[in-house]
Amino acid sequence: MNSEQQMNKMRAALVDHKRPPHPNGFATSLAFAWRALLKIKYVPEQLLDVTFFPVMFTLMFTYLFGGALAGSTTDYLQFLIPGILVQTVVFTTVYTGVSLNEDISKGTFDRFRSMPIWGPSPLVGALLADTVRYTLASIIVIILGLILGFRPAGSVLGVVAGIMLVLIFSFSLSWVFTMLGLILQTTKAVMGISMTLLFPVTFASNIFVDPATMPGWLRAFVNINPVSILTTSLRQLMGGQVNGMQIIWVLVVSAVLILIFAPVTMYLYRNKR
Repeated sequence: MNSEQQMNKMRAALVDHKRPPHPNGFATSLAFAWRALLKIKYVPEQLLDVTFFPVMFTLMFTYLFGGALAGSTTDYLQFLIPGILVQTVVFTTVYTGVSLNEDISKGTFDRFRSMPIWGPSPLVGALLADTVRYTLASIIVIILGLILGFRPAGSVLGVVAGIMLVLIFSFSLSWVFTMLGLILQTTKAVMGISMTLLFPVTFASNIFVDPATMPGWLRAFVNINPVSILTTSLRQLMGGQVNGMQIIWVLVVSAVLILIFAPVTMYLYRNKR
């Protein structure tokens, strides 16, 4: 077979095969979500924040302060577990910004932006992957609580509804830390500022104690704190009660966070130098 015949066969093979379709935004977002999940396989230490820390906080607060705050550890568990679930998942949202900042510092970010894909795919994919982390953290907290003596009166339906509410709020909050990941220069800065923002709103809340014993000025802040509203909604759902107004407030706050920070984050992402 001469070279001309070989070229004709190669040309025919190329012509006969159609070009694969251009991937849509949903497909590319799922691909980036899978990439983020695969990173856990090779760096399992990333799961410390959703495995070790909730266990440590639950055991520490239950057995160090439970008797003093509620009279018994069993009674305190009924109050604490929904709060610990909220705290654990809220703290986990920081990882989104940290991971994005690492991609920027390594140059991976620039490669993603040069690809012929839907622009927000890397961000949306990372957020979708982190939803899996939030779910895992929630399951660990609930299982640990059940082992220690937590008994939700709202049954499985109330627990699942509560977890879904936490996931919605955490997804919206993660846009804040994604924005910080784009603005700040180092992962240490992202972690430091994120924790500085989170500690006041988590500890100055009703996660660990009833705000009735707090000074009036602090109680006023705690009562309007979105973390407190979320925790109260979670306790009610897991306790077999449904307070529609509390749930609506959580959804409103979540929507406001997305409406404010998602467009800002996307603007920063498109114009990042």
